[in-house]
Amino acid sequence: MGRLHRPAAHRYPRHRARRSADPGRRPRVNETERRSILTLSLMAAFADGDKAPAEREQIRRIADSLAGDGAPELPALYQDVLLGRASMASAAQALSSDGARQLAFEMAVCVCDADGVQSEAERRYLDSLREALGLGAEPSRRYVEQVEAVAAAPLQAGGPTASVSEAELDKTILDAAILNGALELLPESLATMAILPLQMRLVYRVGKTYGFELDRGHVKDFLATAGVGLTSQYLEQAGRKLIGGLLGAIGGRLLGGIGKQAISSGMSFASTYALGHVAKRYYAGNRVLSAQMLREAFEGMLGEARGLQSRYLPQMQQRAQTLDVGQIIDTVRRG
Repeated sequence: MGRLHRPAAHRYPRHRARRSADPGRRPRVNETERRSILTLSLMAAFADGDKAPAEREQIRRIADSLAGDGAPELPALYQDVLLGRASMASAAQALSSDGARQLAFEMAVCVCDADGVQSEAERRYLDSLREALGLGAEPSRRYVEQVEAVAAAPLQAGGPTASVSEAELDKTILDAAILNGALELLPESLATMAILPLQMRLVYRVGKTYGFELDRGHVKDFLATAGVGLTSQYLEQAGRKLIGGLLGAIGGRLLGGIGKQAISSGMSFASTYALGHVAKRYYAGNRVLSAQMLREAFEGMLGEARGLQSRYLPQMQQRAQTLDVGQIIDTVRRG
């Protein structure tokens, strides 16, 4: 892929924790727009028609979970999408602001790329959605290029993995969790998208440390067995931010306070930390854990990680203040 350029009509600023609101930035979406964005995101999740039953079930659970977090309509929306009752045209028509239409497209692109680069069916869906939303072809193409670059980033980026001590590996896992927690503090959809390939790369590096040369398919299977679906994880992370008014907020202000942070960076910090340590146990033990044992180990470690998130919140916030979207792309591509 050639050099990436930021679209002139959709630039991403560097973010600061105490940034004042900018009236020119994307406004918050209203309830009707939020419902339509979630509908179009769910339609994107099923655009390729190739979701395994386990991932469909994960997406259903995400819908139920988000219903309890302030989107009670989401289980019904999920059923409408699954049964083909949802209409792209009506959902797009309900988006009254330019910011909401742009956000809907961005989220749909990230959903389609969450489990890898887009399939032909997903490209057709996104082309149809762009037209339904009335978005310019060139800015949309550039955004798709950015997301595709993140989704296709090689697992081994950053050079070969040298032999490291257990303490050094633990620090690698913690650093990855803090970085992903920081990414969740940023309001851009691309920042949320970047968490997924970084989690995959962490599993790859842990396996490499114990002598296993993993490919992308193996890493995706590992995450799925542990209970981390890539598409469903993006939907959950972005959905919580959208419900909380954090995705596309005015001025792109960083999320502040432990209460609000718990719905955002705490999730990605905990899941990344848990994945790293379960991968460490799995590959150090020569991959002898059964699927059930792997899932139970992940759930147990996830609970432990959630107990650590407030301790490392200041580090996440500090890291977030130094990140912008261009740096996110570079981080994912280089490692």
